[in-house]
Amino acid sequence: MAGIQEIYDLVVKGKAKLTAPAVQEALDAGCAPTEILNQGMIRAMDEVGARFKAGDIFVPEMLVAARAMKKGVEVLKPHLAAGTAGAAGKVIIGTVAGDLHDIGKNLVAMMLESAGFEVIDLGVDVPVQKFLEAVEAHPDTRIVCCSALLTTTMPSLRDTVAALNEAPFRSKVKVKVMVGGAPITQAFSDEIGADAYTEDAASCAQRAKELIA
Repeated sequence: MAGIQEIYDLVVKGKAKLTAPAVQEALDAGCAPTEILNQGMIRAMDEVGARFKAGDIFVPEMLVAARAMKKGVEVLKPHLAAGTAGAAGKVIIGTVAGDLHDIGKNLVAMMLESAGFEVIDLGVDVPVQKFLEAVEAHPDTRIVCCSALLTTTMPSLRDTVAALNEAPFRSKVKVKVMVGGAPITQAFSDEIGADAYTEDAASCAQRAKELIA
């Protein structure tokens, strides 16, 4: 019988092919879906994030763990109460206009999903207007995550954050703005008026939880 601990171990090791059947087994054995999600998978991703921050594992290991969790969540979704999988809130994410990098953004999106957020991914080369329209289309958005991976697209990030800060929803529904990417620093984040900056995907999920607490 696949237990919660086995699911935890499989996600930590990134065993995507084995995670889905293990989740199904646990469901068949009567384990509560929320317990499988929280104690099995989200706890495993917390561990993966901690190991990444400690330098014990690197991006590839983190990606395979997130992939394993995704496979498990696919099995679990029909059994969860509506909204449980995105219970932490809704996040809009995208790479700013002029920037076509998506590996970092995809990893952040996976980590946010692993932390219980519902993620709306706008993709790469996202114009300012598209960020604004996405928040208007999803009024329950809690956080907007913008990434810039090139020094040449830092001005684009500045423009995006400025537009979000000026938008009426910013004060009305308390949408938080997070930024990240290779050339971005805490100082630049402060200068352009973002609410938070994190240097890696593992920290982003943790910081996002703190932002909306």
